[in-house]
Amino acid sequence: MVKRRAVSIVAVTGLCLSSVVALSSAGAAQSSTHDASGAKAATAKGSRASAAPLPTPKAVRPFQGPALAGEGVWHSGGRLVGGRAAVYTTTVRLPGSSSIEAGIAWMDTRLLQAKLYSGSLSPGGLFWKYSAPISPNASKTLVAAFNGGFLMKDSKGGYFSEGHTVAPLRAGAASLVIYRDGFATVGQWGRDVAMTPNVVAARQNLTLLVDHGRIVPGLNPGDISVWGVALNGVVNTPRSGLGVTANGALVYVSGPMNIIDLAQILVRAGAVRAMALDMNPFWPVFATFSPSSVNGLASPSNGRDLLTTMYQPPGRFYEAAYNRDFITMSTK
Repeated sequence: MVKRRAVSIVAVTGLCLSSVVALSSAGAAQSSTHDASGAKAATAKGSRASAAPLPTPKAVRPFQGPALAGEGVWHSGGRLVGGRAAVYTTTVRLPGSSSIEAGIAWMDTRLLQAKLYSGSLSPGGLFWKYSAPISPNASKTLVAAFNGGFLMKDSKGGYFSEGHTVAPLRAGAASLVIYRDGFATVGQWGRDVAMTPNVVAARQNLTLLVDHGRIVPGLNPGDISVWGVALNGVVNTPRSGLGVTANGALVYVSGPMNIIDLAQILVRAGAVRAMALDMNPFWPVFATFSPSSVNGLASPSNGRDLLTTMYQPPGRFYEAAYNRDFITMSTK
């Protein structure tokens, strides 16, 4: 009997903000005030307008059939928000594999908000307010947390948070951008996203892996250097990525695979734009937290890795020695 291995995906949804810079069909930058359905999403100041939670996403279509029991079907997980699940997970098998599975989780940022935590090693510096360990106060609302990108020397991009620019933001780089109200998105810097007064964090890593809903041209399934140096030259090393769907969802992917698998899973999960995040066995980690009460503290004891095969436990975010950047998703 073949032992299954797992890969994970996380989707996070939310509204577009007035501060999100989009491009018109003519290529001119303009301030977006509507979500994907055209509904009003933000005020002129960039604050999130109240809105009903997004409906549960549709089941994910497997890459091959017949489908395994429960494959692509969503299950709730993590802390409830207002009595409603803000996170859902499922699994699908990787392209071309009958045994290796990809996990998918979905988070609604109409219920949740993102925050970038910074480390003394990545991106560097000892002046951060938001850095590991996650504080007891922040634990009151924490629902999930996941890894950031490469070390700055390898990222080919910039880093901005808490008013500090550790490395200049580079035009054309793949960028995770977080706004003042906690909305987060992924795009190409200078085209899809740009600096505005409402941007509180921007984390760049390489160039887009998925663009316009398609895998970028020229990917090599045997690559172990262009899209990050693979430890010991292992092609199917644990990798992670983050994308945004047409309706504003963020899609996180992690597992032992090549770069094309990573891009294909992001696309299958609905990403229209996506970027690579950290890789190799020690660094990809995504955890949800389920305290026993509504206002209970998230902690290592009630945390759960998206994959049992992840090297890092949920408690990693609570260790002062954890010196790399990561992202939290919390209730508003």
